[in-house]
Amino acid sequence: MSNHDKQFNERTKRPQTIAGALGGLIKIFGIRASDSDLAARWSEIMGPDIASVATLAAIKKNRDNTFNIVIRPTVPAYALQLSYRSDEIIQKINKYFGYNAVGKISFRK
Repeated sequence: MSNHDKQFNERTKRPQTIAGALGGLIKIFGIRASDSDLAARWSEIMGPDIASVATLAAIKKNRDNTFNIVIRPTVPAYALQLSYRSDEIIQKINKYFGYNAVGKISFRK
């Protein structure tokens, strides 16, 4: 692997979380660090069909290590379509973390 990978040479204008800053290393080693890792890799986890119509609006970690996830559709008309696909979204997130990580999923217009 070369040191000229684009992901390691880009600078951001805003402060990053540790998981966001080390996202390349986390991706290489396959470690699922936290909810910030989910936010940083949202489009990769959801795939282009869901990521193109929805963004991750908020994540709250519960005491039992599950997450309450809030998804914002890019166009309010997609909210109903996303609600029909909520089981698929939950399944993808759970598969990514390797356990039943989603406690609740909601949609914000």
